[in-house]
Amino acid sequence: MAQQITIPGSSGTAKIRNLWAVALLPLITIAIYYFYWWYQINRELKDYGHSKSTDELGESPGTSLLAVTLGALVIVPALVSTYRGFQRVQKAQELAGVDKLNGWIGLILYVLISPAFFAYVQSGMNAVWRKETAAA
Repeated sequence: MAQQITIPGSSGTAKIRNLWAVALLPLITIAIYYFYWWYQINRELKDYGHSKSTDELGESPGTSLLAVTLGALVIVPALVSTYRGFQRVQKAQELAGVDKLNGWIGLILYVLISPAFFAYVQSGMNAVWRKETAAA
């Protein structure tokens, strides 16, 4: 199960999620878990950004979710949301002082093995939350 933490400097919470669950649950639930997960990590990033007094980590997780659901019908909004979400995770890692995810690895995983891409993104988020809880 996921370990829930409080985001330091915020009333928001975040989860350190199991990478296998993030990779495989979208397959098992016919993508429903993916939509839930995408909304949650964008909400966590927004809360983390507010705690760090920056808006670089996003302001509307609902818009990110809408882009990967209805926007996927047009294709471009889903790709843009995924790209920007990946950049937000990298920025969060920068703010936390951990090594950033490699964009080329992310691109290759996204194109070839999307479930591995989801786990890769979550590994970046987990690094941020572990660093923040250790610092608190």
